[in-house]
Amino acid sequence: QVQLVESGGGLVQPGGSLRLSCTASGSISSIYTMGWYRQAPGKQRELVATITRFGSTDYVEPVKGRFTISRDNAKNTVYLQMNMLKPEDTAVYYCNVAGAESRLPWGQGTQVTVSA
Repeated sequence: QVQLVESGGGLVQPGGSLRLSCTASGSISSIYTMGWYRQAPGKQRELVATITRFGSTDYVEPVKGRFTISRDNAKNTVYLQMNMLKPEDTAVYYCNVAGAESRLPWGQGTQVTVSA
């Protein structure tokens, strides 16, 4: 089964940027919608950005204008460019299938901490 590995997280000051990557062990080209999720301490995992296989994107309101999701099907990789980071963006970030298709096994995620 396809496995997902997230990377690129770290500690950044408010206003800073990070670029997350999610590489799948198999092809993702047939998956219609991929997404980035995040889970903050004590909160449920939430979907923050999605991208279809045709490149259409969608974002939750708190990250609109700051985050950009992209995918490279040839590299089986999904990216999340995060700019103007805020302390409330602190969370573990995961990628996975979004929409109606079945989720893949969750990866370990990548920790993003926004703090001065």
